[in-house]
Amino acid sequence: MKRKGIKSLAFIAAAGLIATSCDLLKDVDYTVTPDPLEMHGDSVKVKVDIILPEKGINKKAYAEVTPAIGTHALKPVTIVGEKATANGTVIPYKAGGTVVYEDIIAYSPDMEASELSVTGKVYKKDKLKGEIEKQKIADATIVTPLLVQKDFKVIIANDKFQRVTKEQQVAEINYLKGSPQVRSSEMRDDDIVALDSFLAVAQTNPKIEITGINITAFASIEGEEDKNNTLSNERAESAKEATMKVAKRRKVENEAAQEGDNYSTVGKGEDFVGFKRALQDADMKESDKKAIMTVLEMQKTPEAREQAIRDLSTYLYLDNNVFPAQRRSEIVVNYDLTGFSDEELKEYSKSKIDTLNLEEILFTATLTDDLNEKLRLYKEAERLYPEDYRGANNVGAVLYMQNKLSEAKAQFEKANGIEENENSKNNLAAIAGVNDMRADAKSLLEEAEGAQDPEIVAYNMGILNIQDGDYEDAISNFGSDASFNKGLAQLLNDKTSEAVSTVDDSEAAETAMGYYLKAIAGARQDKLDDIVSNLKSAFAKDASLKAKAAKDREFIKYMDNASFSSIVK
Repeated sequence: MKRKGIKSLAFIAAAGLIATSCDLLKDVDYTVTPDPLEMHGDSVKVKVDIILPEKGINKKAYAEVTPAIGTHALKPVTIVGEKATANGTVIPYKAGGTVVYEDIIAYSPDMEASELSVTGKVYKKDKLKGEIEKQKIADATIVTPLLVQKDFKVIIANDKFQRVTKEQQVAEINYLKGSPQVRSSEMRDDDIVALDSFLAVAQTNPKIEITGINITAFASIEGEEDKNNTLSNERAESAKEATMKVAKRRKVENEAAQEGDNYSTVGKGEDFVGFKRALQDADMKESDKKAIMTVLEMQKTPEAREQAIRDLSTYLYLDNNVFPAQRRSEIVVNYDLTGFSDEELKEYSKSKIDTLNLEEILFTATLTDDLNEKLRLYKEAERLYPEDYRGANNVGAVLYMQNKLSEAKAQFEKANGIEENENSKNNLAAIAGVNDMRADAKSLLEEAEGAQDPEIVAYNMGILNIQDGDYEDAISNFGSDASFNKGLAQLLNDKTSEAVSTVDDSEAAETAMGYYLKAIAGARQDKLDDIVSNLKSAFAKDASLKAKAAKDREFIKYMDNASFSSIVK
């Protein structure tokens, strides 16, 4: 905005100085960009084109011009006539010229309803000849970025609860050398007895669903390879028959385990991998173990390996202590186990919480909107499972939602101490952001990359972007979700129509601040009706906004308008 400076010099007679003419400096124009001034980040940038016409400054004169925002003086600028000896920008007498002045000053609240003015002094031959009268050259200051809502979000660490889990019941049948026959003694072993009991329970328990039974059989590594392959297949089939017999018992009568189509059988032949594992666990000298493996690994054919085994001095030990464990069938009953229902979880969380595991407790907390109940459950998780950071973190998250910031911070620090993690770092950043510790908040958010909810981390960074004046980055970080802050960032980035649409699609659409932001958008689009209607709606929800609007430089053009002034009174 251009302001004409045709003020006469104020002559100073008291000191005996008499200006012989007011022509030392005259007809100065000031163009301020922008006008009104705007706050960005924590500061206000001032750019003034000081335009001197032809013969605007005496050849031997110079002027020291000092801009100020309200009572805050900026750095002075010296304009020098072409024959003056002062340091500054020289302006030709006949042609005139322009001095481009720029400065930046930290924002202060008293700058909100203020003005940019200039004063100064004029000298000739280093003698003071007069003072430049104080003159307003722009309005100050638009502080719309201060509308940012510091609604930093915290992350509640997820549970890993699964209603239906994949489980297994495992048993094993061992065989005599070269035999696929299941001995009766094997059917009395503890693991078969446990299988018997499981199948009986599974038949009547609706939360257990058998999905398949896999039987894998092996032979020991001594003997002919082809025979061992056949033997392992036969053992798999015999184990299947034995398991089906168990399922048919009167006290069991498990239908799924009686059905042959539910079985998968495979013979794996010689179990060389199992042999190496068993050898490693065997009660033998390490030197003997190494010698055995060296001999076996040197053989190039199964036949050669078989003969090498029989030639070992330790063959009898192996035959008695290692090979028997390889002659086996592994029975794996796969089943889906359905856990507690939501109602059961809620009931047990109050009466038998010690019977619930950590994931069940954390999940139960998601079944209620009552913050006090959430807090109780998360505290129980923290008490029962102190080694897991999630309990402490989630207690902190609820406390944050209850605006108990100091207590929340202590919990987040505790959680991050149990296990350094991105979720708690985001939450500590939220605390720092609410407390206007922006540098700490930014550093913590950078460390929170990889958190469970990256969109929350980005949203929090978007708030800091607005506070730093980085509006394009803020829009990007706010993502696709509509929010007041995203609308604000768009408005500040001169995307006014988009800002209105975003606010209308957000939860802030019918709030006092939502209406107020849309009124500012109306002012920037020169739509008086939008200004008036939105301000009326804003004032109806928050009458204190009247005083703000009355001095808000966003509405400076309308302050003398009857429609505007009538609603802000």
